[in-house]
Amino acid sequence: MNISLTPYSTPLWFGFVQGWIYAVLLWNRSRQNGRLSDVLLGLVLVGMTFSIWEYMLGFSGINILWDELEFLPRGLGFAFPPLWYFYFKSQIDSNFRFSRKDIWHFFPFLAHTVYHVTVYAMGREFVRSWEQNVHGPYGIGHVEFAVGIILQVVYFYRSLRLYRHYRAWTKTQFSDIESVSFKWYRNFLIVLVAGVLADWLHVLIDALFDLPFEQDWWDNLLMVVLIYYVAIAGFAQAQPSRQVAFKDKPEPEPVVTEPQPDYGGWKAKIDRLMQEQQPYLQPELTLADVAHQLKTNASMLSGVINGVYRKNFNDFINEYRVEELKRQIRNPQNKHLTLLAVAFECGFNSKSTFNRAFKNTAGVTPKEFLSEANRANLGS
Repeated sequence: MNISLTPYSTPLWFGFVQGWIYAVLLWNRSRQNGRLSDVLLGLVLVGMTFSIWEYMLGFSGINILWDELEFLPRGLGFAFPPLWYFYFKSQIDSNFRFSRKDIWHFFPFLAHTVYHVTVYAMGREFVRSWEQNVHGPYGIGHVEFAVGIILQVVYFYRSLRLYRHYRAWTKTQFSDIESVSFKWYRNFLIVLVAGVLADWLHVLIDALFDLPFEQDWWDNLLMVVLIYYVAIAGFAQAQPSRQVAFKDKPEPEPVVTEPQPDYGGWKAKIDRLMQEQQPYLQPELTLADVAHQLKTNASMLSGVINGVYRKNFNDFINEYRVEELKRQIRNPQNKHLTLLAVAFECGFNSKSTFNRAFKNTAGVTPKEFLSEANRANLGS
């Protein structure tokens, strides 16, 4: 079997090999650290490589898929959308494991696979007859295409909703949400949607203008670019230093129409803890950490902070950090430190988090506040 490396086939081979190399690296890393998300991202990459291998082999002069394996499934197909959904689910819940109730997500893939394998097993002549007399005339292929589109839309919506719920939840649990933001997944969804939309557009144009085989190359070339991005960015995705255990149905926070004066004495306890022990100086402080120091549970503490202070945990802690920074700036002993260095001393651990929290709390940017403070010192 001769492989013809042409300007059309070579880039596809590079993308195919890239995807598989990183899939193996992810699976090996999963074996070392037990991270299910690495297994699933590896499968996502494999699914992406299978989306280009038909044209990769065709442009390379390899016709085994059509000569010997016609009608066999040629990729992950209907399993691909739920895979990217479960990838994120395993990222934000380190305790997530597949259960029996999750099998239904892959039922379309199983049904599609059984159908195609059953027909293929009947022999080559039966396959040709089935395609000519049943699969084509009865529009089964069109139904499969429509089901694929529906699954992509459904799981994109589910993934986006899960991401939004998770982002809202992190503000109630972490003082620093940057380290657990998983912004990579937002970009990952954008990349997938770009690839899907490009594929739909190509199918539409092909149906309208009956494009020659060579024009399908551009659609596959785009997928090669996406494979490179997902492989490199996904493998390098930083993992939180602490395990995250987000559930898709978090407990709702209590809705309070007016701030409560003390909430059963908890306000005094929290204020005393913040003033005396200054836990907000710890960059990775979590709601669970504070609850442990107060000898209560995280759910109770979250309700108190929401009901008494009318803030989520993230805003509550960052407000203390901003006030501490203002005090430290006025301290003559800190004149040799940069503003960012003082911010790190006050519990912030990233410039973007610091800038955003300061603007939300003080109403001005850190530089604007520093300029005003300097002018006030000169005037005095």
